[in-house]
Order: sequence, then C-alpha cells, then structure tokens
Amino acid sequence: MPLPQIPTPRRSFLRTGLRAAAAASVVSIGFPHVRAADDVVLGQGKFRYRVVPGWGDLGAATPVNDCHGLVVDREGHVLLFTNETKNNVIVYDRKGRLVHKWGTQFPGAHGLSLVTEGTREVLYLTDLQRHQVFKTTLDGTILREWSLPKNTGKYPKEDEYRPSWTLHQANGEFFVLDGYGRDYILHYGADGEFRRIFGGAEGGIVHWGPHGGMIDVSPSGESTLLIAMSDQQQLTRMTPEGRILGTTPLPGGNPRQIRRVGDHYFVAHLGDNWPKDRHCRGFVSILDASLRVISNVGGTAPDYGPDGKLRPMAHREELFQHPHDLAVDVEGSLYVAQFASGRTYPIKLERV
Repeated sequence: MPLPQIPTPRRSFLRTGLRAAAAASVVSIGFPHVRAADDVVLGQGKFRYRVVPGWGDLGAATPVNDCHGLVVDREGHVLLFTNETKNNVIVYDRKGRLVHKWGTQFPGAHGLSLVTEGTREVLYLTDLQRHQVFKTTLDGTILREWSLPKNTGKYPKEDEYRPSWTLHQANGEFFVLDGYGRDYILHYGADGEFRRIFGGAEGGIVHWGPHGGMIDVSPSGESTLLIAMSDQQQLTRMTPEGRILGTTPLPGGNPRQIRRVGDHYFVAHLGDNWPKDRHCRGFVSILDASLRVISNVGGTAPDYGPDGKLRPMAHREELFQHPHDLAVDVEGSLYVAQFASGRTYPIKLERV
C-alpha cells in the first residue's frame, strides 16, 4: 500500500544548531513552512550546494500534493509529477517560473521517466491508484497505456499490481518496477509488448524492494539494472534477465531513486533509517563511479571507517522532508521533489 501521509506542522523551521539560529539570517524555501539559513552550505567535498530561496513556489493557483517525479528536458525545463489532480504535471523554467501545466487524471501519480525516441522526448508515467503505466508527449497527449499483462501467474488480483517506476534501454526496451505491489519487474520489448516477468520473493527481492532505478551502461557497453531497494537500504545491480549481480549497502538511508550524471550517481533518500523512523527528514547522496558515497547533501559526511564499510548515515540540517526524486540540470544545479512534506514545492540547490 502507499506510504502514509505524515502530518507536518504548518510552520516549522530549519535548525542548523544553536550557532546558526543565533547568527544566520533566514529566508523561505518553497512553501512558507520550509526555511533555511541563507549562508548554509550543504554537502561535502566537490559536491556542495546552497538553496535557492523561494524557487518554484507557484501559490494557490498551481498547488501540489506529494511531489513524486522530477526530470529536466532538453530545453532545460523542469517537469514535476504530483498527485494533485488540479495539475498533475507542472513545467518550470530554471528560474522556477511556470511554463505550463497539465493533467487531472492521475490520482496515484508516482514515477516519471523522460525518454528520447528518435528526435522527440516523451514521458512515461506510473499511477499507483490506476495500476497503470502511461506514455505521453511532453504536453500531455497520451500515446499508449499499459495495465497488468494477463496470465503472468503472479497476481491473484489485478489491484495488487502497483507500478512505481519505469527503466529504459537505448534500444527501446523497458522495465516496469512493481515497487508497491509484489516486487516483480516486468520486461517489455521496443514494440511495447510484454515479454517476461522476474523478481519478486522467489527472485530474491525482499518487500518493500524495487522502488526506482535506472539502466546503467558500463564503459564496455554492458547494460544492467541498478535499482533503489528503498526499505532494504541498498542499491541492487541485476542483469536484464533478473540475475542479481551484487548490492551496495546504504545504511541509514532509504534510496527511492537514482539519477546518473556523467560518472556520478545521485540518490534521493526518503528518510534516515525509514521505515523505523517515519518522521525522519532524509537527505541526498552522491556516489562516484564505483558507487562509493562521496557527499551527503543535507546529511552527515560519509564515513567508511578502517574496514572500508560505510557507517550509518543520517540527515544533519533539517532542510529536506522525505526526498523522493531528484534531477540535475546542465549547470549542475540540483532539484529535489519530496513526499509527504506538507505540500512543499521542489527545492532547488545551486552548486557552490
């Protein structure tokens, strides 16, 4: 079932310790109840950021509920997928101004993938309540939709299928993660026809498992599925046939989505040690090419210790409230969409 909404006070304040509270001026970020000291630098090493105050706050005319999916298109527009049915998809420019908005038919809006097909870009959307995947143009025309394939033999009831995200290969084939249902992965051909199903408990995937992820291509051209295994606090690498190749523990985190930019991976953590602590805030991790954490934006510095094992991570600044997805633009700025955060708009952070 979907994660529960967590009550958030109408106004809360970002505390960076008594020192910051006493010395720093305060500016609003997005919705009025999310605030931060304007001189705070978040992250470590080469990946450090400052918040852009007020970015993307569109007010009552363009509301959000949970902010689930986030991508940046080739025009530099930031596309947000929210389960607010007054405007499911909100398109921003880089300054946070509204370009346009569309969609009233996705009450279970969740995963958002941007895919290049020939010369055009299209979107793949998942809806938890409709139990479907949709392919659309950037301005909202539905091109195709997929429900649970018949005769998979894995679902006693169709409503047990609750797709969370889609992963796409360059050849047009794609995979659907059933992250809120029975933890299976469905493979589709470039023609959009169902091919096979794998994963689930018998495939070595523990519930709650495959929430988000990506197709990762090695320098040699080999494609693998790199999956954010949410409550398992790890990333799992699999072959396209479903064989598990290895795992990368991310203790203390709760990885919901992975975005690769160059040789680095950006991971949104819903919370610290979720689901044990459902009121925790979360943070964003940046990993190098070997999947070693090198910076935690809004979190504690990564510590691998003398044994080379990553110590449990946690949020440090009280900025984020359940990061769910993220995107990076050509300038290196980071955008973060949040779940159950009191209807906050996305947060933009500029790289320092």
